[in-house]
Amino acid sequence: MHFALLGPLEVSRDGGRVGLGSAKQRLLLAALLRRPSETVPTGALVVALWGDDPPASAAANLRTYVRGLRTSLGDGAPWDGIPRTPGGYLLRVEPGQRDVDLFEEAATDGRRALTLGDPARACEELDRALGLWRGTFLEGLPLSDALDRWAGRLEERRWSAEEDYAAALIAEDRCPEAVLRMRGLVERRPLRQGAWLHLMLGLFRSGDVAGALEAHRRAREVLVRETGLEPGPELNSMHQEILGQRPVPAPATSSPVAPRPRQLPLVTAGFVGRDAALAVLDSGLGSRSGGPGTAVITAVSGMAGIGKTALVLYWAHRVAGRFPDGQLHVNLRGYDEEGPLPATDALRGFIEALGVPQARIPSGTEARTGLFRSLLASRRVLVVLDNARDSAHARPLLPGAGESVVVVTSRERMHGLVTTEGARPLTLDVLTEQESTGLLVRRLGERIAAEPAAAADIVAATGRLPLALAVVAARMADHPTFPLHTFAAELRPAGALLNALEDGDARRILSWSALALTDGAARLFRLLGLHPGPDLTLDAAAALAGAPELSVRPLLRELTRLHLLTEHSPGRYLFHDLLRAYAAELVRTSEPPAERGDALERLYDHFLHRAHAAAVLVQPQWPAVTPVARLPANSGGHVRDAGTALAWFAAEHQVLLRTVAQAERHGFAAYSWQLAWALTAYLAPHGLWQDQRAVQETALAAAERAGDQAGQAMACRLLARADSRLGDLGAAESRLRRSLDLYARLGDATGQAQTLHNYVELCYMGGRLAEALRHGNEALRLYRLSGNRDGEARTLNAIGWLHAAEGDYERAIDSCSQALERQRHTGDRNGQAATLDSLGFAYHHLARHDRAIASYEEAVALFRASADRYHEAETLVRLGETLRATGDTRGAEGVWRRAAAIFDALRDPEADAVRERLAVIREP
Repeated sequence: MHFALLGPLEVSRDGGRVGLGSAKQRLLLAALLRRPSETVPTGALVVALWGDDPPASAAANLRTYVRGLRTSLGDGAPWDGIPRTPGGYLLRVEPGQRDVDLFEEAATDGRRALTLGDPARACEELDRALGLWRGTFLEGLPLSDALDRWAGRLEERRWSAEEDYAAALIAEDRCPEAVLRMRGLVERRPLRQGAWLHLMLGLFRSGDVAGALEAHRRAREVLVRETGLEPGPELNSMHQEILGQRPVPAPATSSPVAPRPRQLPLVTAGFVGRDAALAVLDSGLGSRSGGPGTAVITAVSGMAGIGKTALVLYWAHRVAGRFPDGQLHVNLRGYDEEGPLPATDALRGFIEALGVPQARIPSGTEARTGLFRSLLASRRVLVVLDNARDSAHARPLLPGAGESVVVVTSRERMHGLVTTEGARPLTLDVLTEQESTGLLVRRLGERIAAEPAAAADIVAATGRLPLALAVVAARMADHPTFPLHTFAAELRPAGALLNALEDGDARRILSWSALALTDGAARLFRLLGLHPGPDLTLDAAAALAGAPELSVRPLLRELTRLHLLTEHSPGRYLFHDLLRAYAAELVRTSEPPAERGDALERLYDHFLHRAHAAAVLVQPQWPAVTPVARLPANSGGHVRDAGTALAWFAAEHQVLLRTVAQAERHGFAAYSWQLAWALTAYLAPHGLWQDQRAVQETALAAAERAGDQAGQAMACRLLARADSRLGDLGAAESRLRRSLDLYARLGDATGQAQTLHNYVELCYMGGRLAEALRHGNEALRLYRLSGNRDGEARTLNAIGWLHAAEGDYERAIDSCSQALERQRHTGDRNGQAATLDSLGFAYHHLARHDRAIASYEEAVALFRASADRYHEAETLVRLGETLRATGDTRGAEGVWRRAAAIFDALRDPEADAVRERLAVIREP
């Protein structure tokens, strides 16, 4: 069965067309295809068919259409691929059955090939992708809002792929083809400046200079007539290059050597046995279970605590040398209290580790899967997917073609991977008696030989479960003078043996371990079940316990000795997922609701005030929110300077993301949105815009639920900046308008000014310079009204930059000089650096090169002093342009090398553009 949506909706089976019946049935199929293999709620299907005004008989009519669609797809007989599910219906769709997925995969592969300097491969993939389109998306169907939004996203992806194809054609010197395609695109989408840009470049490279200039004239005419705005900087820059008859740079055709990730965690000490399982894993090194050229997948399953992770990591380290292109590892946290790690997040980590800059990683799971598979197609990599929830959780992380080997571990048997992907199943059982005894010998030495009968009783009582044996062995090691038969006797009575956790001995052992703790350690173990994870520190544990760190430290050591916690790095403790779930269950059943609420409030208070203090140190010029009053139990202990603040944010980054979400779920709205504000001081300068979008969406939901207008305004503003950096300018503008309205209702002039400042950036990104200047002037008025000197100065610099972008360099210098005077007075070092960079840009374009160089060099020094590496590199690039203009090519080459090194360290795609400058400057 093949479903074609990139044009009129069509279904084919074995090459023959399937009749789909009425328009309502086709709409129903489209709505189900929008969410393949997922339950689509009945209400969503009703809206898709009838909009917001369905008939009274809608439910009955829907059932009729479902029956009709089943019959159509079943060639006259009822088809079982559309089962009724709780709450709705589900359409079973296998990978590759939708042309949408084939298009996304090919378009992503083409974009990747273009990025990595392989335009020939890019042409092949993009031609394949665009060839799937037969017309407009779902042509001829009256689309609901949800389907229309989906159509809009795919149409946008189509036009982006067209522009990528044009870039690849030009790089392959197939300029006439690129010109033909771009002429068609600008006719259909005349406001796409990227299409006009490629049309101009194709014409120019073909020798048609007059045509290229005419294309710019037409583009400007259309843009001014339709939007009132001039063309953006890229189009104007291309126009100037053509007027000057200078060679226009070609797309990058090279990239740095791909990194070889080495992500395997440390192997468990004292590993014993599992010879048969190791042999099965070894046999996968030379087999091709999925067929020639496909990855080998082994699915390792077994109950919690059975030793899946220990086995796989021991084996992975043993064979690591067989994988010259590296080893990837991720803990998918399939049974974590806070929910599994989304496959899309795991994919981002893998793709980054394989050398793709974050800015070039697509946002959707399907697109990331396609890119990941493309990256591994020509490599031999070992991929360890630990603790998957089930087959569906692991599936997006599987390579496609290539010589890689994958090992997946899960409590679930993963029949889906075995039947669909051809994975080789490996089910772990408990250890043999010999292996269990060997484990105890490793931990306890001669004591086992001295009491073999007692040792055998202990092995039997633990059910030969590796985790249980480790916990018992740890307890026995803590009491070296106690005879082993005393431990065997404790385990023997029915009252001492503990109830099973899930389906075996694990719960008994964990319960017994918890009962063996001192009262203080047992209470701490329970309370740690409230921590959002993925790991924790002493100070967070102390906050949950409401106790001084001095008294909590020995309790953590006790938990670590009994293997209830692992200190996986100095000062950071990690729960096994089974233990985390057990602790969470204990705290729910053993601690009163009031105590749980108090513990959570102490934890959130701890993180908020630590993060708030760190944010103020990292971004001292930002107007800070006033946090919730600190609880008396919060002892403070804040970071001391900007350096330690950044290090703290880096260490707690993932914990803070989870804490924002958990606080919102538990009804602590103010803690949620205020912590999200503080986290922005780390996320925004590091360009972690997807994390920023997620955390601010949570903050906005929390503030809305609490009716907190200040929180809503703040979250909307910060969410808008993330949206704009991720390319969703429409959503960003909507957020900014809402934020402005909320701040106006609150009478918050500073908040309005901050939002307008963000609006300046948004309008500049969209090429709306006149509007940007209006917003900048209004922000300046409001900052002055509220007496915010730092905001006033930074806005003066922004206005100066806009004047420079318009070519009015004298006004730019005047505005920026006013900004710099105020910033020197207030000590805003980062603001001074940005303003000096703007001054350097203006002086350069006035050919006042000495002043430009001096401004740039001071800006570089200030950016470096404030650890703002990205803007340091940007300024170095501009400094190089000025040095080159003075004839100092050696100096230009030196600063560009420094800029490229910084961009490489940040994994920013600007590194390629800097290397292009270096290549040009070295040409004879």
